[in-house]
Amino acid sequence: MGYPIWWGIAAWPVNEFITTNDFTGKTVIPFCTSSSSGLGQSGGLLAQMAGEGDWQEGRRFSSGVSEDEVREWVSSLDLPTGGQVNGSAVYFTSDISSEGMLAVFEALGWTPTGSVAVKLSTGEPPASNYLRPELIEGVVHAVNGTIVECNTAYGGSRTETAMHMQVAEDHGFTAIANVDILDADGSMELPVDGEGADTVLSSNLVGSHFANYDSYVVLSHFKGHAMAGFGGAIKNISIGLGSKEGKCLIHTGGRSHTSPWGGDQTAFTESMAEAGKSVSDYLGEGARIVYISVLNNISIDCDCDGNPAKPDIHDIGILASTDPVAIDQAAYDLCKAADGSESLMRRIDQQNGLHTLEHAEEIGLGSRTYTLVNIDE
Repeated sequence: MGYPIWWGIAAWPVNEFITTNDFTGKTVIPFCTSSSSGLGQSGGLLAQMAGEGDWQEGRRFSSGVSEDEVREWVSSLDLPTGGQVNGSAVYFTSDISSEGMLAVFEALGWTPTGSVAVKLSTGEPPASNYLRPELIEGVVHAVNGTIVECNTAYGGSRTETAMHMQVAEDHGFTAIANVDILDADGSMELPVDGEGADTVLSSNLVGSHFANYDSYVVLSHFKGHAMAGFGGAIKNISIGLGSKEGKCLIHTGGRSHTSPWGGDQTAFTESMAEAGKSVSDYLGEGARIVYISVLNNISIDCDCDGNPAKPDIHDIGILASTDPVAIDQAAYDLCKAADGSESLMRRIDQQNGLHTLEHAEEIGLGSRTYTLVNIDE
């Protein structure tokens, strides 16, 4: 229980939280922040107000406390494990609407800083299952975001910036926000750190405009993919943020700067995880990037396919997390349990799609272990 200290007692607004919540069976460790006052009687007074719960000795932190000092203190506490979040938190709502997306985003408790990019797929014409502007506009406006994308490396209607901007207009995105094609002026390089694990890529090439934004909201439509098995958050920050040249390097496991074809499948899946890790490292692992995935109209084909197979799985819900590995794992698990999942699971298995998540966890991009928090309940 954290709070600012006012002359030896907790700040008064904390009192209402204490008196309106039940602490029965809970372990409570008070801590406070101040530049001069000590913990005082604050913890004991809060315990009296609560009337229930195991209230333990607290601690006061000065304004100059370091993150390492706080972590050391938390590690020293004899905390019970029951009821704690297992792995990363993934928030869920079954309300697939602009309001539902905004609610699950707000559940993250995340506030962007500076200029905000909203990464999504603009969708390949004529009939792909991209996220519709009316679904995403609430979140886009809430963060005052600029919609960002990169050009494709495989041809199609979005291979050049002018063509791509026309698709963005035709699909309604320019009507709700400014749109920026990140690799319109080439690439920028990000280092790849495997945290001790072997990596396929030594660096990742993203669109050069990537550095123009301080925070990223990654909006993904979870679905199948002919090459990757599935597409979700990790694909969106790897292939999705890659410049044309970067896409070729990911697809071929670093072998080609000019062609996306002919790469080894394992190298491809691992390169996606590594490229995603480079983006996460640059932005600070959740400090400046969060992920929202929509599970609706789920075909075995990606939104980069202009004529995808008919969706086999329909409306499941919307997920949000600060962990791209956890949100992809949760999306996979929910789809696997849904009616009509056989074709999607077969495609993922055929392309060894789950290896992307295995390697992503190995190199420290995130955790496949998660707690699903249903905000509808």
